[in-house]
Amino acid sequence: MRGTPSFSIPKEVVETAEKLEKAGFEAYLVGGCVRDLVLGRKPKDWDLTTSAKPEQIQGLFSETFYENEYGTVGVVNVNVSDETLKVVEVTPYRLESGYSDARRPDSITFSDKLEEDLKRRDFTINALAYSISQGQIIDLHKGQDDLKDKLVRAVGEPGERFLEDGLRVLRAIRIATELGFTVEKETEKAIKKTSKILGKIAKERIRDEFCRILMADRPMDGLVLAQELGILKYVAPELEEGIGIEQNQAHKYSVFEHNLRSLKHAADKGWDLDTRLAALFHDVGKPAARRWSDEKKDWTFHGHDVVGARMAKRILTDLKFPMKQIEKITKLVRWHLFFSDTEVITLSAVRRMVRNVGSENIWDLMNLRACDRIGTGRPKEHPYRFRKYRAMVEEALRDPISVSMLAVKGEDVIRETGLQPGPKIGYILHALLEEVLDDPKRNTKEHLTKRMQTLAKLSDKELQKLGEAGKEKKTALEEVEIGKIRGKYWVK
Repeated sequence: MRGTPSFSIPKEVVETAEKLEKAGFEAYLVGGCVRDLVLGRKPKDWDLTTSAKPEQIQGLFSETFYENEYGTVGVVNVNVSDETLKVVEVTPYRLESGYSDARRPDSITFSDKLEEDLKRRDFTINALAYSISQGQIIDLHKGQDDLKDKLVRAVGEPGERFLEDGLRVLRAIRIATELGFTVEKETEKAIKKTSKILGKIAKERIRDEFCRILMADRPMDGLVLAQELGILKYVAPELEEGIGIEQNQAHKYSVFEHNLRSLKHAADKGWDLDTRLAALFHDVGKPAARRWSDEKKDWTFHGHDVVGARMAKRILTDLKFPMKQIEKITKLVRWHLFFSDTEVITLSAVRRMVRNVGSENIWDLMNLRACDRIGTGRPKEHPYRFRKYRAMVEEALRDPISVSMLAVKGEDVIRETGLQPGPKIGYILHALLEEVLDDPKRNTKEHLTKRMQTLAKLSDKELQKLGEAGKEKKTALEEVEIGKIRGKYWVK
């Protein structure tokens, strides 16, 4: 027990603890939220532990839910905008025994003692309790010392903690990665000894911890640690196939390190989970596709994008990712090798690439390419050629200035004017386009129908002249718009 720290606690949490204490029960903030408060971080959720039993907790609050077998009661706060405060979880002190599935206790006994509850927790930095009313931290396992020393240490005997809940071996790595901590030596040894227990854990739970590692500021450090401690093979063993696999002269690193460094760049840029997953798995097919070329005197990896897409799909499916997310990441891996020589490539080829990966995914593909480039050890994310390609992508995505923008079509002109299909219909549409380019408010079916009837009365020569003027204006505006796009990327 230490002095009286001063924390900023939301009133909803304070009021929940006060109500429990006024009813004669003990109440403490506990676990990760206390850890985060001590570190000066904003807690992601708020947990209270109490001497009250579930039915007693529910009797004190107007809106609660109790849908589990562990005693946790959700106290609902209405009319709050902060998601972390909509539910405050309140759990009785408890003892656990028997862990036949290496994940959940076979039996739970509610206790009257805070110390009994704290000694069952996973890591010392999560075994802190805080009395809001007394302003005191209860620290029975030297968790504050470990926070100061930036250590993740198991409570009590590490091996016992991991056998109770196999997910803890991965959680230790995730917490260390998120906080920038290291794992304490005895805890590290226990992880190595018990790592196979992770094979008993539901893939959904592994996926959730894995994603949190990837979304940390330094995910590469977490995955390196996971590999060193024998954990990575229970998450994505295919990644380990790249360890020590040399690449060709264009690459500075092995396949494994290249994938991790590509992920690191995605994290450094603050890109989303899908981009980070694609960066991590984009070259996962290289070990299987690697062949030696006597002609080039170097390694080749032909087809690794296709092989890697299949492997990525299998990995993500095994980890129970949503199908829509799997499809997106698989596409990104499949098409990450797009040809980008802007001296040769045409705009139509760029449009085909957009069609392959989907316009909704094309910028993620561009970001993936940047990750791939930095992952090779090259210093520039966006050299001139790549900036030019991005400009071409934006040009391909831009809605072209054409008669298709009009509120009327060729069949409307034929129906309203009685003209026969032929060049005159095109001249009328382009004459209408010129008017709309001058004033977009004119692009209504009512206005254009009236104008087409007037235009239809003109001679073919007069109409052709108006139509050609519309085409010239369209071309001039196209050039202006394309110039803006290229200027944005500093390319010609």
